[in-house]
Amino acid sequence: MKVILLQDVKKQGKKDDILEVSDGYANNFLIKNKLAVPYSKKSKEVLDTELETRRKEEEELIAKCQKMAEEIQKKKIIFEVKAGANGKTFGSISSKQVNEELKKMGFAIDKKCIHIENAIDVLGCHEIEIELHKKVKFKITIEIKQK
Repeated sequence: MKVILLQDVKKQGKKDDILEVSDGYANNFLIKNKLAVPYSKKSKEVLDTELETRRKEEEELIAKCQKMAEEIQKKKIIFEVKAGANGKTFGSISSKQVNEELKKMGFAIDKKCIHIENAIDVLGCHEIEIELHKKVKFKITIEIKQK
């Protein structure tokens, strides 16, 4: 029996996959637990329209993220911190602090999207990566100045 999965099923497939399974497994487990629907022309049309809708929404989200990325790249984030004699700061700049500065500028970004590879604990300019979407990654410059 052919079915279309409505959810991920362990060892069977991912959501929206079309599978050939035994009649008993399909009727007694997949369909009964609302994990799948029987395959038909109508269910295939519904699946195709849903996939197309998701694809369009994904494209809109990527375009929105790219626009935000362009705006953020025009800005420069500056932190004024206390530092020792050799330019080493007391403490380091974290993704949370970068996130707060971006919020002050009007950009709502999750701090998990901000990737700082090495600790920012020295005066000067540093580059960090921000990943708004899997397909939208960019770098911005952060400048650390002494108070």
